[in-house]
Amino acid sequence: MQKATFISDALQLSSQSFIYAVHQQLALLYPDQGLLQTQDCDFDVSAFEQAGLCSSQTHDHPHPQSVYTWARGVEDGVVRVLENAWQTITWDGQSFELVLLSWMAYGSAMSMRWLIGSSQAAVEAFFSAVCTWNTEIRDEIMVFEEGSWDKSQELFYAIKNTSLDNLILPGTLKDDIVRDLQRFFAAQSTYAQYNIAWKRGIILVGPPGNGKTHMIKGLLNILPYPCLYGKSFDAQYSTNNANIRDVFDRARRSAPCILVLEDLDSLIDENNRAYFLNEVDGFTTNHGIVMLASTNHPERIDPAIMNRPSRFDRKYYFGLPEHPERLAYIQQWSAALHSATQLSAAGMEQAAAATAGFSYAYLKELFVSALMAWINTHDQQSMDSIIVEQAHILQEQALASDEDGDEEYEDE
Repeated sequence: MQKATFISDALQLSSQSFIYAVHQQLALLYPDQGLLQTQDCDFDVSAFEQAGLCSSQTHDHPHPQSVYTWARGVEDGVVRVLENAWQTITWDGQSFELVLLSWMAYGSAMSMRWLIGSSQAAVEAFFSAVCTWNTEIRDEIMVFEEGSWDKSQELFYAIKNTSLDNLILPGTLKDDIVRDLQRFFAAQSTYAQYNIAWKRGIILVGPPGNGKTHMIKGLLNILPYPCLYGKSFDAQYSTNNANIRDVFDRARRSAPCILVLEDLDSLIDENNRAYFLNEVDGFTTNHGIVMLASTNHPERIDPAIMNRPSRFDRKYYFGLPEHPERLAYIQQWSAALHSATQLSAAGMEQAAAATAGFSYAYLKELFVSALMAWINTHDQQSMDSIIVEQAHILQEQALASDEDGDEEYEDE
């Protein structure tokens, strides 16, 4: 293969011999240089370059092929991704050749990259630098979904905007959870002194809409440790077991860290349970990892996960708010409203009494629906009477939903 027609020549090869033939041809073109082949998603040279850590030049020959997509939140909405190209990369005073190839095989989109440099040590050093930088967690949260890790700035900023100050929970529940995690992270040397495994599993349990998600985001905001978010173990081109291994491998490399497993009952089933348990407390250490999980349905989780020590050894229950918590939540909401729509002291007491059985999510919906009703009827009714009336309407809707088997609103 000639360099000018390398990509088109390569893509005409059969899928059975494609990867080996390309590697062989590159070795012939650069017999005295280092050659590295990778599919690793952490070898994202484009992101490395955007951070100003290297520079690239895309050659006109062989012809470069890009795929364009449009995305909200991106400047001009245009996202350009090179799929087939030959580039020269400059990093740390050195030059590298980078070949990017993409093709279809067995109905799946495939891609591979080959890096060529002055020596094997040089290409491995550049590969390591790019992967290390891409796996560092900065102003983002690492989210695992569809078999790979992605950085989510959106989730990061949602967490940064979440405060525990406005989370209303009964008694000392909120402080107990915060204190538990703060003491764990501060006690590393004590765990080591007494030869105790420095790991922790915490699970928040209770019906939806009662603050579990708010609690998790608030904790992540105040605790200065990296967060990994396991959103799903399902993927089209990889198994649950492989994905579980990937999640825990990344957590071990990021420790001390917090591994969030929200809606644990939807993540673990009878097919992947044994593998999950092996990763949690098998032969591999999980030193410095806090598993922070939640579930609306603890009865769906195998007792071997829920009830055995060393897995989830702390369980905190988030039940429906009682009258004092409902009143405090209503007072908090009312204080944040325009003075014309605020409730009187008597109105807040009436609203708290009328909302027995409401979750916090239902109480939030109560205020939204009451404000909408107030816009139409405020010249005829006071906000006090409107909110009680809307509470009765929501009670009836909740009963109807229960009869149809529908679930309540999700966590805030």
